[in-house]
Amino acid sequence: MNTRIKAISLSCMGLMLSGSVLAASLPRGLPEAASVTTAMPSQKRPVLTADSIDFGAYDPYGDFGEPSQSKIEHLFLPWEDVELSTLALADDYAYARGRTLMITVEPWSWSPEWRVTERELLRSILDGERDAYMAAVCSTVAGLKSPIIIRWGQEMDETDNQFSWSHWSGEEFKAAYRRMVTVCRAHVKDARFMWSPKGNPGLEVYYPGDDVVDLIGLSVFGYQQYDRGTTGRDQTFPERLAPGYERVKGYGKPIMVAELGYEGDASYVADWARSVAARHAEFPQLTAVVYFNDREVYPWPDGYGRPDWRVVREAGN
Repeated sequence: MNTRIKAISLSCMGLMLSGSVLAASLPRGLPEAASVTTAMPSQKRPVLTADSIDFGAYDPYGDFGEPSQSKIEHLFLPWEDVELSTLALADDYAYARGRTLMITVEPWSWSPEWRVTERELLRSILDGERDAYMAAVCSTVAGLKSPIIIRWGQEMDETDNQFSWSHWSGEEFKAAYRRMVTVCRAHVKDARFMWSPKGNPGLEVYYPGDDVVDLIGLSVFGYQQYDRGTTGRDQTFPERLAPGYERVKGYGKPIMVAELGYEGDASYVADWARSVAARHAEFPQLTAVVYFNDREVYPWPDGYGRPDWRVVREAGN
């Protein structure tokens, strides 16, 4: 299961909109419509000003429920065993707040017992057996009101993670990505497509081509304990972003931080909160950052545990 989505399943299962309890097969990230945490003060919230770049969030708790707090609503969904009709609920929520809907499509099932090997998954995609899954997602998206970003097969360059598609070669990933964009464009005409590596060395072998990429997404997380243990000091947001940014800036596409989080002591958090949505001269193509507002489920390497990225800590958490 995706390391940054499992923890919100209880939130999704308990979510009630229009009097209906939504099931665990929902797209993940739909906020609680009547969240009590939206107005809670927090020193961890990113500092937003009139000059800020766009800020968005994956926000299952509704901590960014006020319209002014976010411009992008981020969801995750598998492309099988998911109730796609519930995307309309996310669309209503985003549209009412004037937000873009960013949808990360993971090309597998979230149920481990349903998954196939990475080789079989690739074969079935390239042979067209999975076209119907992407067609179903995109035909549903075509009926939504909000502007749409589709992010398919994220972090393909992170070979030590749990994603099946991160074990494909560059040529294999590019062929699969291109096929899925082609399938999707037959159903939705105005979506933008995001290629979203983590930002690691060698990511260029996975770039699928200018004609199928509208935006580039990166993943940037700041964890003070990890910084000090691996570099001997705290690292800033620009320092963590710079390597990945340098690797993708030459493609000439708008760049977003598609997954962002930070955790540490008060000084560390305050520095990141001031910095993430600010304009940095060294990153002219950076147009938006999207916060991952939940706790990490999959432990970080070398015993660093599970950082809690959430901006609001409720009593008992």
